[in-house]
Amino acid sequence: MNDEHALRTQIEAAWDRRDTLSSATTGPDRDAVEQALAGLDAGTLRVAGPTDAGWVVNEWLKKAVLLSFRLNDSQVMPGAPAPFYDKVPLKFAGWDDAAFGLGGFRAVPGAIVRRSAYVAPGVVLMPSFVNAGARVESGTMVDTWVTIGSCAQIGRNCHISGGVGIGGVLEPLQAAPVIIEDDCFIGARSEVAEGVIVERGSVLSMGVFLGASTKIVDRATGEVFVGRVPAYSVVVPGTLPPREASSAD
Repeated sequence: MNDEHALRTQIEAAWDRRDTLSSATTGPDRDAVEQALAGLDAGTLRVAGPTDAGWVVNEWLKKAVLLSFRLNDSQVMPGAPAPFYDKVPLKFAGWDDAAFGLGGFRAVPGAIVRRSAYVAPGVVLMPSFVNAGARVESGTMVDTWVTIGSCAQIGRNCHISGGVGIGGVLEPLQAAPVIIEDDCFIGARSEVAEGVIVERGSVLSMGVFLGASTKIVDRATGEVFVGRVPAYSVVVPGTLPPREASSAD
């Protein structure tokens, strides 16, 4: 099934009858889900992508990830210091020197990446967790104890500092994942969740927490942004002063 439109059509049809699917399912539905996951894993498909009109979410690929949970039973996976038991295989399962060479990225001990997450050449993964459907572009550093949630999109040449949490989203289907555009710095122990977009070249200082309702205030103009950090911004934690009390008694 080489045509992306045909693949999408098959996934949508499988989603409509998802209650009938199980680990015993074979045939076109399973084949389509496996092909979609392989495309996400290899980076040829992505859950969200930039367009001239902004970022667009490909809901059908989120459906493919969700369908895979129905199609696969949990199984024992070797690991250290103890085995794992899950429905989603690890990306590096069975990899050897040649496979890592083709991948072109570094993964130090303790880096966990689930299958269907894409990690581009030139990425450095310190002990961290990258969830299903996520995407990390070239030249990015994912520092120690970072968690990158399902379907989150991390751009090129970013630094995701120690202990950062990047929120993920599989459901609701229409919800957008967190997007960190190219050349961003996310300071240690920060959290970005609920579909917030951090636009190109922005810097978040240590300990910034951003959700869909967080007010981001331009100190120079007083303009308030919600749900996105404008390009080339520097964001620090803070509070707004209280509104002046009414003079009326």
